[in-house]
Amino acid sequence: MTGRASPAKAAVGDEPVFAYIASLPQPQREIAKAVDALAARTLPSLQRSVKWGMAYYGVGEGWCFSCGGFAGHVKLMFINGATLLDPVPPVTPVGMGRATRGIELAAIGDLDERQVAAWMRQIAARPGIGGQKQKTRDVT
Repeated sequence: MTGRASPAKAAVGDEPVFAYIASLPQPQREIAKAVDALAARTLPSLQRSVKWGMAYYGVGEGWCFSCGGFAGHVKLMFINGATLLDPVPPVTPVGMGRATRGIELAAIGDLDERQVAAWMRQIAARPGIGGQKQKTRDVT
């Protein structure tokens, strides 16, 4: 593994994400499996996809967060986490946008399931991020 996302090909659905997770070395595989299982328990209408060499998760019409294996850790990143999450996750990733925030997990024990589930619920509830897109008002 390197400091970059994997070369996994983009594909929508559970099976491509499960295959991506299975391709990761340990301990990243164990961590990513735990994040995936937590997401499935937390968000009943969870949708999965592989994009940009990482697993992406969402509900409704939007992608909410990503989980990817890197050398020595797994990154769990929340789209627009800087403006939508309380408390704001501590890590600002390189190349994922200024508003993206998340955490880096080097071991399974680093996963605070209560906090991560709270962030998953918060981000999935936001229209245009994880929920249904907001209807635009006609102001003419």
